[in-house]
Amino acid sequence: MFWIYNFLLTITAPFWVPWMLWRANKRAEKVDWKQRSGEYRMQMRKGSDRIWFHAVSVGEVVAALPILREIRALAPEAEIVLSITTSSGYSTAEKQAEGLYDHLVYFPIDVPRFCLGAMVKVKPKVVAVMETELWFNFFWAAKVVEAKTLVINGRVSDRSFPRSSKLKFFYRPLLAQVDEVLVQSPVDAERMTALGAQKTEVLGNCKFDQALEGVDADPNEWRKLLGIDPDRPVVVIGSTRGEFEEELVVKALSDERLAPVQVIHAPRHLETVSGLADRVKRAFGSVALRSKGETGKYLILDTYGELSKVYSVADVVVIGGGFDKLGGQNLIQALAHGKPVIHGPNMNNFRDSADLALRAGASHVADSAESLAAELVAILGDSVVAESMGRAAKALVAQNLGASKRYAQRIVDGLNGDE
Repeated sequence: MFWIYNFLLTITAPFWVPWMLWRANKRAEKVDWKQRSGEYRMQMRKGSDRIWFHAVSVGEVVAALPILREIRALAPEAEIVLSITTSSGYSTAEKQAEGLYDHLVYFPIDVPRFCLGAMVKVKPKVVAVMETELWFNFFWAAKVVEAKTLVINGRVSDRSFPRSSKLKFFYRPLLAQVDEVLVQSPVDAERMTALGAQKTEVLGNCKFDQALEGVDADPNEWRKLLGIDPDRPVVVIGSTRGEFEEELVVKALSDERLAPVQVIHAPRHLETVSGLADRVKRAFGSVALRSKGETGKYLILDTYGELSKVYSVADVVVIGGGFDKLGGQNLIQALAHGKPVIHGPNMNNFRDSADLALRAGASHVADSAESLAAELVAILGDSVVAESMGRAAKALVAQNLGASKRYAQRIVDGLNGDE
């Protein structure tokens, strides 16, 4: 399969290379293509135990923070190389993971020469990748240098599993190069095993630990920073994706019953801010941008790293990604703040946490602009319901803490040669 995969990679290069360049050029931050070609120039410490930890983009970087902290506590002398795929993820790591890594690099493109060159330079004892980052040549190169390989906080979404099941001939030899697949839930373990993983184990979802980031935020301070009227209810919109979701949310908030509401809207990708701002202006007449220090009835949070704290001011949180068929976005941070949550029906990528929240009574589902508006009106208008949902949210998060330490311990065990 190694030779077939790389043959196909070579003959399809005229298609995927331009696509990858186009995607990268759409980002505000520029990618280091030398590093993506496996050319790392950092100086490694002689004789150190080295961990290569890979996170893809912003979401994975933020989710990895509590794991990296636990690794630092368990093995302070270990040398950590943190790799990122996207420029936005790289920027987030620079700002939020400072002190939790020794070297920050771009992940090499999955070409044998690039991956092997990078791996020979780093020579890690342990390679740990977040969630679903399964790259054939990267894992092959890791085994060439005899690193222990781990998938951590692993998951297989409802959407991807049917497609992946048709490619078992590919996943079986790929997963044979992974020593341990450590996953979020029993369903993920079953699916990984079905795809060919030889050793799977359920350790939980580290995003419950990561959700504690920002819960100590002072809501009064943030209300002042954001110019929030103390007499207005606040709806925070977290991580909408695409025009369909933006239109749906803006339409829902235009409902005259929600006229007193102050809105803080954080899009998933900052390059969509211009389009979102135009939609808000058409619906509300004006828009404020956090990056410019503006305040107003409808504020777009066009900054990195603030959403986890901004949730503290919300009376209700709306989570994006699930109104369209995009798999949903992380709702756990909002739950950790004890906030009632509303999301769309398509939460495939956050299946377990969304199901837990619904069963606990901490969240509601809306499938249209009209139903979203109705849910917002109902929750904002009934303090008993809102408080009950908030208590359920906090209790749910408290019950699911501790996964980050378990993942960190397995990584450190790999440094020590433990099975």
